[in-house]
Amino acid sequence: MSPRDKQSAIAAGVIILGFGLAMLFLPNIVLWIGQFSPLLAAAVGSAVLLSFFLIFWLRARYQRRHPDDR
Repeated sequence: MSPRDKQSAIAAGVIILGFGLAMLFLPNIVLWIGQFSPLLAAAVGSAVLLSFFLIFWLRARYQRRHPDDR
C-alpha cells in the first residue's frame, strides 16, 4: 500500500467515523428540533445525510484536480 493510499484510507475512516457519531445522535437532534418545527427538523436531517455524500464528492473532485499533491 502506497503512502497516498494509506492517507486516503485514514481520511475516509475518520470521515466515516465522524458521520457515524453524527448519525448516532441525529434521531435525538431531529426529534428535539421537531418540537419547534417539523419542517426544520426534516431540513436538518436531510442536510446531515446529504453532507455525507457531499464531502466524499468534494474530496474526489479535489483529488482529481490535484493528482500530485501527495
